Amino acid sequence: MAQTTPKSLVSDLIEAGIHFGQRSSNWNPRMQPYIYGKRNNIHIIDIKETVKGLLLAKKFIAKTVASGKDVCFVGTKRQARDVLRERVGDVKMHWVIERWLGGTLTNFRTIRSRLKRLEELERIEESGEIVNYSKKMESQLRRERKKILRNLEGIRNMAKLPGAVVVIDVKRELNAIMEAKKLGIPTICLIDTDGDPDLADIPIPGNDDSMRSIDVIVRELCAAVVEGKNQRVVAQQADDESRGAPAEGTAAPPPRRSRRAMFTKDEPVAAGPEVHADPAVEAAAPVGPNQGSN
Repeated sequence: MAQTTPKSLVSDLIEAGIHFGQRSSNWNPRMQPYIYGKRNNIHIIDIKETVKGLLLAKKFIAKTVASGKDVCFVGTKRQARDVLRERVGDVKMHWVIERWLGGTLTNFRTIRSRLKRLEELERIEESGEIVNYSKKMESQLRRERKKILRNLEGIRNMAKLPGAVVVIDVKRELNAIMEAKKLGIPTICLIDTDGDPDLADIPIPGNDDSMRSIDVIVRELCAAVVEGKNQRVVAQQADDESRGAPAEGTAAPPPRRSRRAMFTKDEPVAAGPEVHADPAVEAAAPVGPNQGSN
């Protein structure tokens, strides 16, 4: 994924219409610090605030992914679905583009059980075992598989809770944000002028109704994911090298001897200081029960 320069990033954001907010009659007063002005009863978002939030979000995502955690993207509105499926899927992260199921994060164990059920249904169909069922049961199993796949396809490889959640439109994805906050998972949100920036740990003010603006934001965040993965690989290689080879200037540790070899009679014994026994001490030494005279 090619790096974007700050100048080209601002140009892409403006061309995508990221600065066009909602009608002034439909705004949230808490978004006042992020609004540049108003034209034709439409609020104009300050592009500087958008870039500031986006760069902060990219830095945080790269650090999170580099530490070994994953990111989950949430956007169930029509304009965001195809973008998330393509962009996030390419960087092997997790996404939710259909309905947010209650408990996706707070009841993650149940979600994992449903994913195991999906794997079981896929195994039944791929092995041809499904033909052994009645027509009615076969139809029910196929319908169940399709439903689970539609709702959980994007998180089927999410084996643990994510390190961050990216949300498109805070008003629509309020349940996802509340679950993330309950678990202490940081949230990064694309927020329009009718949203509440206090719901996001890292707000990115911008138009959340335009497919082009959503695409630019998700593209940049996915680039941060790739950067974090590269840092993760480099750190892992450095860790493997430090464990496998001794540090420069230090001698390699001697090979360990087995416990049995330490007590073998043929094992050479290191010479110690020569000790001469005193004849008077030997004569006065008591005779043990097994030391009788011959």
